[in-house]
Amino acid sequence: MADDIDILDGLTMEEKSDFLEFQKRVEGTNINRNTLLATDYLNHFNEIVMTLDMIPMMPELLEEAKAWKPKTYAEHFRDSTFSDRELAIEAYKHVPKKFRIAFERTITQMAHIVAAAISRVEKELEAGNPGPLQESVSAATQMLQKLTDHASAIIHGSEKTMDQSAIDNFLG
Repeated sequence: MADDIDILDGLTMEEKSDFLEFQKRVEGTNINRNTLLATDYLNHFNEIVMTLDMIPMMPELLEEAKAWKPKTYAEHFRDSTFSDRELAIEAYKHVPKKFRIAFERTITQMAHIVAAAISRVEKELEAGNPGPLQESVSAATQMLQKLTDHASAIIHGSEKTMDQSAIDNFLG
């Protein structure tokens, strides 16, 4: 399998053995066999995107947004009803570095965007400016959707992350 050869590049013999074992264990699950990652984790971010999106119409949701905290991959699955949650947690320890590094970088970027968005939204609500509030929410949710798309691509085998300058522009 050509895909397996590319995935195994750069892994030690022990890492290769562990990876191949987990590839077999995740067969028939919603965990990607090439990366050992599951898209279910992205639901954690989808929740905050939906909450942020509703704030202009329901400002009281700001408190819910402020209560949201980023969860690690393992924390998300421990708290989820995902049928293979224990396997997802265990498999994460064996995700090839080229995917894990890109994935974790993207997730960190998403958490920063959420924190910046909540801060901006809170300021706009305090100022009573509905136009800028909607613009702030739209910009944040669009950026989060782009990052979610990148995270999903990584889960499905891409090693690419989003250009940091686009994120810096949003945060700046």
